[in-house]
Amino acid sequence: MDLNQRFDGIIARQDELTDLLSGQHNLSSDELVGYSKEFAELKPVIAAIEALRNAELEAADLASMIADPETDRDMRELAEEEFAILKDAVPKLNDALKILLLPRDEADEKSAILEIRAGTGGEEAALFAANLMRMYQRYAEDKKWRATVMSLSETGLGGVKETVIEINGRGVFARLKYESGVHRVQRVPETEASGRIHTSAATVAVLPEAEEVDLNIQDKDLRIDVYRASGPGGQSVNTTDSAVRITHIPSGLVVTQQDEKSQHKNRAKAMKVLRARLYDQKRMARDAERAEERRGQIGSGDRSERIRTYNYPQGRVTDHRINLTIHKLDKVLSGEALDELVDALLSDEQTRRLAQTS
Repeated sequence: MDLNQRFDGIIARQDELTDLLSGQHNLSSDELVGYSKEFAELKPVIAAIEALRNAELEAADLASMIADPETDRDMRELAEEEFAILKDAVPKLNDALKILLLPRDEADEKSAILEIRAGTGGEEAALFAANLMRMYQRYAEDKKWRATVMSLSETGLGGVKETVIEINGRGVFARLKYESGVHRVQRVPETEASGRIHTSAATVAVLPEAEEVDLNIQDKDLRIDVYRASGPGGQSVNTTDSAVRITHIPSGLVVTQQDEKSQHKNRAKAMKVLRARLYDQKRMARDAERAEERRGQIGSGDRSERIRTYNYPQGRVTDHRINLTIHKLDKVLSGEALDELVDALLSDEQTRRLAQTS
């Protein structure tokens, strides 16, 4: 099927959906929601098809005018100018349409579970993990997303050993999924008297938040232990067995949660994290089966892959996957300039995927 046949099929489907949503059919609520969502997703595609076809028709009319010996000189010159503009615009419109038609990651529209862990570098790594935590919280705030800290393990000096944050909003995973990997920092620690630059790291994992409909977890596959929560140094946080440890027996995944005083709330939070991790495993396994077709995509998404370096002395941030360096360290860490990196990563992936389809 050539592209024009595909475009005709998309337009025909929009006409079909328009009829289905006209109110003349007895649709269930699920069908109504499904058809409405599909119609909304097709709208930008239809607009792009119309823009491309209108530009192609106009270019063809101008070409005929230029070739016609009866066209006077002034009209021909004007037509040639407009034709040159359209000749440049048509390929761009075509590429924009192809991007809209690329297969989408089914998880892109989902909210996300963000996990940050201090890596090599001791207290300095924990302080950097705290910097990353604040960066994502501010970024979420700018995007009007809701960020909720589900669990937090801090050091005594303001660092973060480990944190899990739930970020709710439309399209959260689509923009944050490229953050998975090892983030490295190069700076002089505040505690370093000699002023030597240290390198430390923190690991970020971004998981699409999974609903119960996304995967079925059997009760028989879970082992749930409850115990008394403890704080730093082992002291008791409360006097009831409110902490929860859930083990998913088939996969061996273990999730613990003790931040809430209620065992019920801790269990609900732990299940949410477990579901996200299992869903991520399922996606990774599926993606591994498609490794051949995905070979050109950005990075591997491997949590052990070093993806970015934050260099304080030079005020720069470098994303190693696309060799992009921007000298806006403060603005990146405040969340303000993080979109410059995210947009570049998205653009690079789209370019690679377009090259694979051509």
